[in-house]
Amino acid sequence: QVQLVESGGGLVQAGGSLRLSCVASGRTSNNFRMGWFRQAPGKEREFVATISPSGGNTDYADSVKGRFTISRDNTKSTVYLQMNSLKPEDTAVYSCAVRRYSGNYFDIKTYDYWGQGTQVTVSS
Repeated sequence: QVQLVESGGGLVQAGGSLRLSCVASGRTSNNFRMGWFRQAPGKEREFVATISPSGGNTDYADSVKGRFTISRDNTKSTVYLQMNSLKPEDTAVYSCAVRRYSGNYFDIKTYDYWGQGTQVTVSS
């Protein structure tokens, strides 16, 4: 089992920045690809970003490319999501997860061990 705890969310004006953190405990997550997802009110959870175990490979949803950066520090069992140039449409609960199953790494079904999420609200 891996336990994930997200933090760093909050209320920010459009154009502002936030950095989210996801700390893992229990079984090590350092050998797994990790992902960030978000869920806005009334919408399904959607893929945001993913990072390989070494941190050398990352990928993003088109909606956040060029604005968000995912990174990880395996010495701290932590994955980060730096969010810049935030827009009101980025408002959502952001959650991290461990990718445990094979398949397209954009696919939410390949992820498990979800954290409780952290709320990000961007005002216009």
